[in-house]
Amino acid sequence: MEEKILLNEHNKQEYPPMHTAEHILNQTMVRMFGCPRSMNAHIERKKSKCDYMLAQEPTAEQMAEVERKVNEVIDRHLLVEIRFLPREEAAGIVDLSKLPENVSETLRIVCVGDYDACACIGAHVENTSEIGHFKLLTYDYQGERLRLRFKLTE
Repeated sequence: MEEKILLNEHNKQEYPPMHTAEHILNQTMVRMFGCPRSMNAHIERKKSKCDYMLAQEPTAEQMAEVERKVNEVIDRHLLVEIRFLPREEAAGIVDLSKLPENVSETLRIVCVGDYDACACIGAHVENTSEIGHFKLLTYDYQGERLRLRFKLTE
């Protein structure tokens, strides 16, 4: 797998496979637990973490299922497409609640096949086949915050 590191408009290095895996993880958490997308994320090449708000602690079996489902989506070799949509149209398919009020009228929407769509300015792979394998390293639950730590392997 060719390694690419890109700079976004804020000069932050992004590792496209990990960033795209975060999108898949977010959608998996939304579907499994009905929670919002990650409220806080730290996405790096070697390992990353995401925080989710959940009313109760998930079981070890549920966490193993999260890992399994993320890898199942990755293994579907989905196309990752960038679409530019008017804000009003984008609001019908993605949650815009985290966007600043002064955001432009045209939004950049990243679509991971038919699995996820999210407003995002970051760098992504072109196909989920470029991600590798998602490995959940650890997780902890404190005060309705679930923190997941994960990495990607070949």
